[in-house]
Amino acid sequence: MAESAATAGEYDFVIVGSGAGGGPLAANLALAGHSVLVLEAGDDHACPYYSVPIMQAYASEDAAMRWDFFVRHWDEDAEQRRDGKFVPEHDGVLYPRGSTLGGSTAISALVTIYPHPDDWDRLAALTGDDGFAATAMREHFQRLEAWRGADAEPLPGDDAATRDAKALHGTDGWLGTTRANPKLAGREPMFLDVIGAMESTARERFGIPQEVSLPRDPNAADTPADFEGMTFIPVAVQDGHRNGSRERLQSVQAQVPGKLEIRLGALATRVVFEDDRAIGVEYLAGEHLYAASPEAATPDPQLQFVRARREVILAGGAFNTPQLLMLSGIGPREHLDEHGVAVRADLPGVGANLHDRYEVSVVTELAKDYSIFEGEDLDVPHGSEQGDSLYAEWRDDADGPYATNGSLAAIIARSQSRRPGDDSDLIVFALPIEFRGYYPGYAKDAVAHHDRLSVLVLKGHTNNRAGTVRLRSADPTDVPEIGFRYFEEGSPGFEQDLDGVVDGVEIARDIVAHLPAGVPVKSELLPGAAVSDRTQLRDYVRDNAWGHHACGTARIGRDDDPGAVLDGDFRVRGVQGLRVVDASVFPDIPGFFIATAVYLISEKASAAIISEYADG
Repeated sequence: MAESAATAGEYDFVIVGSGAGGGPLAANLALAGHSVLVLEAGDDHACPYYSVPIMQAYASEDAAMRWDFFVRHWDEDAEQRRDGKFVPEHDGVLYPRGSTLGGSTAISALVTIYPHPDDWDRLAALTGDDGFAATAMREHFQRLEAWRGADAEPLPGDDAATRDAKALHGTDGWLGTTRANPKLAGREPMFLDVIGAMESTARERFGIPQEVSLPRDPNAADTPADFEGMTFIPVAVQDGHRNGSRERLQSVQAQVPGKLEIRLGALATRVVFEDDRAIGVEYLAGEHLYAASPEAATPDPQLQFVRARREVILAGGAFNTPQLLMLSGIGPREHLDEHGVAVRADLPGVGANLHDRYEVSVVTELAKDYSIFEGEDLDVPHGSEQGDSLYAEWRDDADGPYATNGSLAAIIARSQSRRPGDDSDLIVFALPIEFRGYYPGYAKDAVAHHDRLSVLVLKGHTNNRAGTVRLRSADPTDVPEIGFRYFEEGSPGFEQDLDGVVDGVEIARDIVAHLPAGVPVKSELLPGAAVSDRTQLRDYVRDNAWGHHACGTARIGRDDDPGAVLDGDFRVRGVQGLRVVDASVFPDIPGFFIATAVYLISEKASAAIISEYADG
């Protein structure tokens, strides 16, 4: 321990990070009777941007609760500069992350889709732990979910009770989930037309008969992993408000006073060891200390030390967890030597295996505005403003369009490279805004026009594993270097990834082609009419793709795997008393949207740790 660090308490467990991994884990350990400290670099920022589901883009640009990472999609500079989202002064593309209580669950788009069963069964086979099997992980999902949405209509031959029994939703958990009230679409004729176009596209492409009602429920246990068709979008919304890790932590603090402490404005700088055992964490106390914060830092922050009687658990996410491991001497020896960091455990897998999903959008300019947006600010009130009528509806009734995340519906499909029986790998969904990815100011630009339709393509189950997180310096307030190495720069199989995204773009265009006369199309803004054949579409995807589900940088693996950072119980190899529980742990990216998967491994880790310390 550094002599300059003041000791600031002792707890059974010290957890770094309050997001989807750290928050539920801390709550569960406290409920089991352990004393827990959560270190969160941000503060507890409660505001309409956080609470109002539709404001999720503004939340990710709120300076009070975000960190701005700028990442490289390509090492090759000429290729990187072809992306219109590239910011030269930051030498990268914006990748917003949450820095507030709740972590990135505070700025996410709230999509809550359960991963495919094979995602879990592969982890079970890798670790030899049946607790990772799909049936066991489904039980975790049932325990955490509080489903309040309108269910999909029963399939032919089923009644409502049979549908519910097959769906296996949870109704008594801590995470409120729902979907947009289907009646809301009736308030905007063009919304109904877009939804109708998605249904028509799905039925024609996949031969879905009329007697099978659409949309289906992607979280129902009886929706096959290779399902192709139209679905609704489940979201983490409860009583019209965002909910997630923050609310779980606050609820448990009230249930077990004195067991769970949350220390805000605490930027972890390194894990402290005695011999090979983690005994605590050093952190800097102050606000906006990390270089990714857009706000001014607290001057002269104080270095503090907190002791962990049992374990330290890192849950900082796919960028910050490997950075903290390396700053603590755990990582690739040559890289640590470059930065003068004493090596405690030579683990070359730390910061490797960075990967993500690929996303692009098809943006259409319509020939008329959505009538529901007429006279609306599409923002929260500021200062003495009263807010628009849609905001007033949310404020007074916790209802209306602002109680949704803005998605109208989705189509799930399999790209052409997938084999029969493979999990679906494409989700294509519609937003009545202009969204072309992340760049400074994107949230305001998205609603600047009221005549836009964006059909987003997300390619899951990607092959690329070539990305890395590397220290920029040994300064813990500095941001690491993050490079994803897209497509040709990446791992074998990039052709399937690239062609899969192109398949999704063709589905998106098909949806627009199915729009009825009630939604007159003026022009396609992206990719644009000049981008017509698949070769041109590949170039469009190469130049414009992005992601926002980074994972894999401290992955679970077998004992004989030199790239494995963790064992099957999330323990860091080569040391004692240290685990990782966040998106870093996944060898392969699960499902479509990663927040649900991280919540679930948090529940899985909770069970393992509570069992290990059950005897005191």
